[in-house]
Amino acid sequence: MYNLSNFVHLHFDKSADELGDIEKRVLKKAHERKVISTDVNAAFSAEASMGERLADGIAQVGGSWSFILSFLLFLVVWTVINTIVLATRAFDPYPFIFLNLVLSMIAAIQAPIIMMSQNRQAERDRFEAAKDYEVNLKAELEVLSLHQKIDMHVLTEIESLKQEISKLVQKLDNQN
Repeated sequence: MYNLSNFVHLHFDKSADELGDIEKRVLKKAHERKVISTDVNAAFSAEASMGERLADGIAQVGGSWSFILSFLLFLVVWTVINTIVLATRAFDPYPFIFLNLVLSMIAAIQAPIIMMSQNRQAERDRFEAAKDYEVNLKAELEVLSLHQKIDMHVLTEIESLKQEISKLVQKLDNQN
C-alpha cells in the first residue's frame, strides 16, 4: 500500500478522518502485514463473567435431551411413588400440589437464566459478526493490494515490451 491516504480514498470513498475505528484498525493491521483473525470462542469466553458462564451451562443442560428425559423419568417416579407405592401415606397425594409448586419454582428460576443465555448468545453473534467484518475487510484490502501490485507489474512489463518493440522497429528501419 504505497500511498496510504490515496489508498484509503480510492477504496473507501472517504477520507482517512472519516473512517470508523474498525476500518482504521483493519487498515493499520493490513499496512503492517499482521494477522487480524482471532479465535472468536476464546476471545468471547475470556470476557465472560462467572454468572454468564453459569447461565450458559444451565441453558445448555436445560435444553438437552438428556435433561428432558431425566426430568420426565423424575416425574414418572414421583407420580408412581405418590400413587402406588405410598398409596396410604403419600407425601404429595394426587393432584400433586407440592410437585406443581416445585415445577413452578424451577420454571421461575430457569426462564430468566435461559433468557440471560439467549441475550449472551445474541451478544456473541454480534461479536462474531464484527470479527467476520474485520477479517473480510482485511481480505478485501489484501486482494486490492495484490491487484495493484499485479497491475503495476503488468504495466512495467508492457512498458518494457513497448521499448523492445520500438528498438526492433528502429533496427528494421536501419536495415532498410
